[in-house]
Amino acid sequence: MFQVRIHGRGGQGVVTAAELLSIAAFQEGKYAQAFPSFGSERMGAPVTAFCRIDEKPIRLREVIVAPDALIIQDATLLLSVPLFDGLADSGYVLINSVQPFVHLNLGRLGESFDPARCRTLPATKLGLEFTGRPIPNAALLGGFAALSGVLKIDSVAAAIMSKFPGAIGEKNVAAARSAYELIIERNIACAQAS
Repeated sequence: MFQVRIHGRGGQGVVTAAELLSIAAFQEGKYAQAFPSFGSERMGAPVTAFCRIDEKPIRLREVIVAPDALIIQDATLLLSVPLFDGLADSGYVLINSVQPFVHLNLGRLGESFDPARCRTLPATKLGLEFTGRPIPNAALLGGFAALSGVLKIDSVAAAIMSKFPGAIGEKNVAAARSAYELIIERNIACAQAS
């Protein structure tokens, strides 16, 4: 089973991102489960959502305490919420930031993770560029597909279109595909530098 925990703030599409991951998994014939965890339900409040993906039916119903991947939609949470709790050193981390991962001042915490599995992505910027709105979730899902290889970008695109048909969906798919390509390019550059 592959488990994803998504952290962000109310209004950033955190819950929708988990739902879209599950739809993308269904597109590939996998089993999936997505659900949120709210604190105070208001715009800007920290929100966490979860997604499990597996080849067989999923019986678990509790929150994900040991994720295989983290998607962090708001880098300001790095200073206020214990985002990395439970993540194995071999886990994937994707953070919405224009700064490179090594410049996020994570200290020893950042050094413990495999640098090939940790990336930043200017997802809010891509959201603005493609949709005209500062919503990072579609771009982050495209980046997640590239970073982890757990889902195909075409499945992510189909999930977005099933939830948002028409021009809105097409713009979000464009953001997701652009993010996917950006992460692929960064992965190639990282491999060549090694």
